[in-house]
Amino acid sequence: MLHLIYDNPAIGGNAGAAIRLAANTGAQLHFVEPLGFNFNDKHLKRAGLDYHDLADVLVHPNIDACLDSLPGSRVFAFTAHTEHHYHEVSYQDGDALMFGNEANGIPPEHLAHPRVTQRVRIPMLPARRSMNLTNSASVAVYEAWRQLGFVGGV
Repeated sequence: MLHLIYDNPAIGGNAGAAIRLAANTGAQLHFVEPLGFNFNDKHLKRAGLDYHDLADVLVHPNIDACLDSLPGSRVFAFTAHTEHHYHEVSYQDGDALMFGNEANGIPPEHLAHPRVTQRVRIPMLPARRSMNLTNSASVAVYEAWRQLGFVGGV
């Protein structure tokens, strides 16, 4: 199983899409508070469609609680502040893929957390700031799952 961490997500629609991504890939989804939405958010519900009951979602009060719940997992922090590309990683079962919020990315103190195994980036054309949060997470989760042989998929 892969773990998908959203560190302080702010937009309900992205959270709903992440729930759908987790339900379709078998990844366990971790939201780290504070959240910029509540689970009654209409955008979250619409983006997640009827997948909410099919996803394994945990909410953690802070990054330490989240990472403490993943003993032994390698943690890959997705950020523009590195030269290492996500597709160069040899992913393993139990790996955690961490993404920051839509406006600011992963906070610097979380990027520096001793549990972060490596910072990685998704390549983009020059002079572009970022991709949509859940689009980025989808690229990463599917690459990791592909490397693991799409275990459990059809």
